[in-house]
Amino acid sequence: QVQLVESGGGLVQAGGSLRLSCAASGSIFSINFMGWYRQPPGKQRELVALITSGGTISYADSVKGRFTISRDNAKNTVHLQMNSLKPEDTAVYYCHAQLASGRYWGQGTQVTVSL
Repeated sequence: QVQLVESGGGLVQAGGSLRLSCAASGSIFSINFMGWYRQPPGKQRELVALITSGGTISYADSVKGRFTISRDNAKNTVHLQMNSLKPEDTAVYYCHAQLASGRYWGQGTQVTVSL
């Protein structure tokens, strides 16, 4: 079994910054990719950013230039630096990991951006 534990969410004013972190533990042999999804109120879950074990990165168009994903393979952690936050970034953010054994999700962390 694999566990993903997120931290770093909270309340911030528009234009501010937050940093999310996610640590994977458990039966980990190799992680193909890790990343972040989010689910805004009343909407479906959507991709925010992904990073592969080789360092290939992809971002949702809505966060390009504002968010930065990074990964520490040795520690099985992934981070999401979020700058220039907007009210529309308000959502529950979920850590995600794809392993050979399957897909795993964190419990989610709330990010709220106020005007």
